Amino acid sequence: MQVEIKIDDSCIEPRVIIITDKVNDEINDILNTLSSKTPEIITGFYNDLAEILSPDNIIHIYSAGGKTFASVSKKEYILRRRLYELEEQLTKHSFVRISNSEIINLKKVRNFDLSLSGTICVTLSDGTATYVSRRYVSKIKKVLGL
Repeated sequence: MQVEIKIDDSCIEPRVIIITDKVNDEINDILNTLSSKTPEIITGFYNDLAEILSPDNIIHIYSAGGKTFASVSKKEYILRRRLYELEEQLTKHSFVRISNSEIINLKKVRNFDLSLSGTICVTLSDGTATYVSRRYVSKIKKVLGL
């Protein structure tokens, strides 16, 4: 992809033009990024206090008992957003969904155990072991280049 920036003193408002032979996933991702109004802030609640969570520090996000939790360095924060909303926001930060109830940060993965037949065991940086559901195994293998 080629990127070009032109500085024009007479320009009042920035304008983006995409020239392409066809619309593909890469173009759609660019459009979504440019038109996204979703805040990048993730707020977690711990002991009745709201804290801003950096995506780089989140190990994994999961749903349990009708609530959504984020695991950050041995603390479990309650999030007031749904898992699918967080998945959409965090895909550009190396997060990937591994089951209907869990999203992991690939930067916080210690290892993947592929020896189990039909599933993958993931060990996270905090020592937590979790499993990729069968439905998401092919997606994870694609992400890992396997």
